[in-house]
Amino acid sequence: MYQSSLISKTRKQISQSEESLNAQILIKAGFVDQVMAGVYAYLPLGYRVIQNIEKIVREELAAISAQEILLPALQPKSYWEKTGRWDNLDVLYRFTSYYTNTELALGSTHEEIITPLAQNLIQSYQDLPLAAYQIQTKFRDEKRAKSGLLRGREFIMKDLYSFHSNSEDLDAYYDIVIQAYINIYKRLGLGDKTLKTYASGGSFSKYSHEFQTLSDIGEDTIFVCEKCNIAINQEIIDEQNTCPECGNSDLIEKKAIEVGNIFKLQTKYSDAFGLEFTDDKGQNKPVIMGCYGIGISRLMGTIVEIFAENNAKMLWPAEISPFDTHIIVLNTDSAEVKNKAEELYQQYQKNGKSVLFDSRDERPGVKFADADLIGIPERIIISKKSLEQNGVEINGVIIPFEKIYKF
Repeated sequence: MYQSSLISKTRKQISQSEESLNAQILIKAGFVDQVMAGVYAYLPLGYRVIQNIEKIVREELAAISAQEILLPALQPKSYWEKTGRWDNLDVLYRFTSYYTNTELALGSTHEEIITPLAQNLIQSYQDLPLAAYQIQTKFRDEKRAKSGLLRGREFIMKDLYSFHSNSEDLDAYYDIVIQAYINIYKRLGLGDKTLKTYASGGSFSKYSHEFQTLSDIGEDTIFVCEKCNIAINQEIIDEQNTCPECGNSDLIEKKAIEVGNIFKLQTKYSDAFGLEFTDDKGQNKPVIMGCYGIGISRLMGTIVEIFAENNAKMLWPAEISPFDTHIIVLNTDSAEVKNKAEELYQQYQKNGKSVLFDSRDERPGVKFADADLIGIPERIIISKKSLEQNGVEINGVIIPFEKIYKF
C-alpha cells in the first residue's frame, strides 16, 4: 500500500484526556480514533493488526477442533431471565425497542445465546464433545471506561464454549485450551510476560484460570511463583498463600493486565435451559460446559503498552504488524531513486510480502517520525546514498539488492 493513499494520518497532538499510553500511540499513529469514552473506530492500520491477532487465534483454535460461528449481539430479555442475570449483571446494556416494545440486551457475553443454540445441536452422547467459538463485538456498561483499549464499553472478544458428557472430558479439553492459549500469547510476542494465573472457580470448581501479562500499568495484582512460572491472583491469595502447583510460599507481588480467562461452567447454564443429552444407556443427563475468553482489542492495547517507548515510538511483533515491511524512499526528487524504489516495492509484493510504501514528498525527519509511530519491524530505506552502493539500508547497514531479492 502506498502510504500517501492511507485514509488515516499520523497526528502530533491528541486530546489531553487520553492518559493511557496505548490510546496515545494508537491515535497518534492513525490506528484508531476515539468516538467517545470507551468506544473506538479501527482505521486501516489498526484493523490490520486486529485481523492479524484474530488470524493467530483462529489458527490455534482450529488446531484443537473448535469451529467458528457468529452469534447475535442483540439478545432477548427472556434468555437472560432464565439465568437470573437480567437484573443482576450490572454491566449489561438493557433497552426497549421503540416499535415492538420488546426488552432487549446488547451482548456482554454469550452463554445465554450459545446454550439454547446447543439444544438444537446436541441430542445424544454421540454429538459430544462439541467446541464452538466466535469473534464478536461485546458491550459492557462500564461505570468508568479507562486505560484506552484495556477497559472499554465496546470491544472485540473471542469466546469459546465447549460441551461435554462428563467432567473428565471437560478437564481434558480444558488443559488442551490452556496450551492453545500459551501458543497464542507466544505468537503475539507476549509469551515471556504472560502467566497462567489461578483464580477462584466460584461455585463451579476449585479454580478457574486467568492469563495475566506483566505490566506496571496493570489493574490487577498477582503473586508469581518463579519456580513454576505461574501466578495466583489477589482474590485467592488470602485463602492460599502458596503456589497451587509446587507449594512454594515465596511468591512475588506484581502488576498485570488480564488478557484471557477460562472457566469450568459445569451445568450452571445447562440446568437453566434444560440442555441435556441421552447417554449410551438411554438416560438423559445435563451437558457439562466450559467457557474460554480472550479480549482481542484488549490484546492490541496490551501489546502497545508492552512494546511502545514513551508516546512516540512503537515496534509491533512481526506476526501482528500491520505490514511486513516499511519501505521509505528518500531523495524523492531523483527519478533513479524513485524508479528503483518502485521496482523493489513491486518485487516484495510479488514475493508475498505486505508492504507500506512511503514515497511521499516529505522531509526525512517527518518520514522517520511517522515510521517510529507506526512501528513496522522491518524498515528498508532507499536513497541516493544506498544506490551509490547498489543496495538499500536496513538498520544502518547497506544490503546489496541481490541479497534483498533472495528472501
